[in-house]
Amino acid sequence: MAEKKDIVIVGGGPGGYLAAMRAAQLKRSVTLVEQDRIGGTCINYGCIPTKYLLHQTKILKEVGGTKTLEGPVGDIRLNWPKVQQGRQAVVDQLVKGLVFLLEKGKVEIVKAPARIRADRTVVVRTPEGERVIEGDKVIVATGSQAAGLPFLQVDGQTVITSTEALTLAEVPKSLLVIGAGAIGLEMGSIYRRLGTDVSVLEILPQILPGSDKEAVIRLERALRKQGLKIFTEMRIDEAVAADGGVMLKGFCLKGHTPFEHRAEKVLLSAGRKPNTSDLFDGPPFLEMDRGFIKVNASLETSAPGFYAIGDVVGGKLLAHKAYHDALVAADNACGLKRTVEYGAVPAAVFTEPEFATVGLTQEEAAARGIKVKSGVFPLQASGRAMTMDATDGLVKVLADESDKVIGAHVVAPGASDMLPVLTMAVAKGMTLKELDSIIYIHPTLSETIGEAALKANNEALHILNS
Repeated sequence: MAEKKDIVIVGGGPGGYLAAMRAAQLKRSVTLVEQDRIGGTCINYGCIPTKYLLHQTKILKEVGGTKTLEGPVGDIRLNWPKVQQGRQAVVDQLVKGLVFLLEKGKVEIVKAPARIRADRTVVVRTPEGERVIEGDKVIVATGSQAAGLPFLQVDGQTVITSTEALTLAEVPKSLLVIGAGAIGLEMGSIYRRLGTDVSVLEILPQILPGSDKEAVIRLERALRKQGLKIFTEMRIDEAVAADGGVMLKGFCLKGHTPFEHRAEKVLLSAGRKPNTSDLFDGPPFLEMDRGFIKVNASLETSAPGFYAIGDVVGGKLLAHKAYHDALVAADNACGLKRTVEYGAVPAAVFTEPEFATVGLTQEEAAARGIKVKSGVFPLQASGRAMTMDATDGLVKVLADESDKVIGAHVVAPGASDMLPVLTMAVAKGMTLKELDSIIYIHPTLSETIGEAALKANNEALHILNS
C-alpha cells in the first residue's frame, strides 16, 4: 500500500526545498524527494559556486589593475586548488544548513530518483527497494539542465557545461563559449581573469538577447576592454576535433563569411531544457509545451492536485523566481489562495560591471505602442563611481506618459544590489517623482537612480538636460 503524506515534493532545488519549508510551517506532513543534493543546481552547480569563483577572480583582477600599488603585482596569482576547495566548502556549508532546517521542520528527505503517477502517487526507487508515496497534493520542482546542440555532444572533458566549468582541475589556455547569456558571460569572465583566451559566440545580434539594447552596448564595451572576444550573429554548423581541442565552423550572418574558431575547451551555454524526460511513471499525463509543464496563475497543472514550479514551468529560468513560485504553490497546496505575478521579475548578470534589469526594455515598450520616457544617468557623472575607478556604466529608468515607472536597467558595480528599489518601483507602479523623492545615501551609486528618474523629464541636476 502507498504511504500517505499531505504534500509530496519532487525535486530539492531552490523551489523544492522552499516549498517543503513553507508547507511544514503550515503544519502539513511533507516528503521531499531529491536524487542529488538538496539545493539542486543553483546551490551545488550554479548560482552559488559561480559567484564564489567570480568573487575570487575579481580580487585578482582588481589587484592587477590597481594603478596605485607598488611592488611585484605581476607575481600575484590565485592558488587554483585552494579556490576549488573554498568553493566546495561554501556549497557544503549551505547544503548542510538547508538539511538542518528541513529536518527541524520535520520534512522527510528521501534521496532517490522518483517518478509521478496520475493518481498523485510518487514512485521512489531507493537502494532498499521501491516506495510508493501518495500525496494529497504533489509539487513538481525538477528544474532544468543545459541544452545541447545536435552536432556537439557534451563529454565533460573537451565539450563542457557550466557544471564541469566550475570544477576544472586546471585553467585552460583557451575557451570557446557558445551563447552570450548570463552563464556564458559569467563563466567567460571568470576564465578571462585567470588568463584564458576566451571567445564568446552568439547567434543573435547582441549579447544578453532580449535585454535593453542601450544598456547591453555599455556592458559589451566594458567586457571587450577586459579582453573578452565577443562575436555576434555567428551560426555554428559543425564541430570537429582538432589538435587536442575543438574546432567550431560556421557562418557569420553579419559579415556573410564562413568562420573557424578553435580552442582547448568549448563551454556550451546556449540555453536550458526542463528536467521532465524521466518524470512520469508511464505516459505523460500533464499538459506540456516543449517539455515545460503548463500551469495556471495558481501554479496548478492540468491535473488537479499537481503543482509545478521554477524552471520546469518555463518563463525566466531564475532561482529567485523559483523561490517565489514555491511560496505560491505551497500556500495553494495547503488551501490558501495566491497567484503569481511576473511583471516585475528582476534579473542580474554578475560580470564586472554587473548588469541588472527589471520590467520592460525600451524596445519592448515601443513594440507595445507605449510612448516611453527614458532617463539615463551615466556613471561618468557619479562621484562614487569615480572614487571606485568604475565609471563605465549607467542607470536607465523607463516610464510611460503618466510617469509610471515601467522598466529599469543598470550597468554598474553591485547593480544587483541597487535593483530592489527599482523592482519595487515597477511592481508598485511608482512614478518618476516618487522614485526621486527617496533620500539616497551620499556618496553611493544608488544616487544615480534618483538622477535617472529626474533625467526622464529633463530635470537632472548633475548632468546636462537636452
